[in-house]
Amino acid sequence: MNATTEPLVLDLVEWVARAPRPYADCMDAWRTSCPRLGVWEEALDRGLVERGAAVRATPLGLRLLSEHGRAVAPPG
Repeated sequence: MNATTEPLVLDLVEWVARAPRPYADCMDAWRTSCPRLGVWEEALDRGLVERGAAVRATPLGLRLLSEHGRAVAPPG
């Protein structure tokens, strides 16, 4: 991952870690047609978020946030 995209991936993971989000909200906020800036796709491919009834941060995503000083308590 490059230096431009990594902070955006962290932003996405942090956003869904704070509260699970409907898939449609994620698509409105994070989908892009630019093949060089696929933040949503990158987060999914790396297993940092998961899509189910709502989009949530995975344990791997929460660990990445913690490693970058962005620890967020999972909702619940």
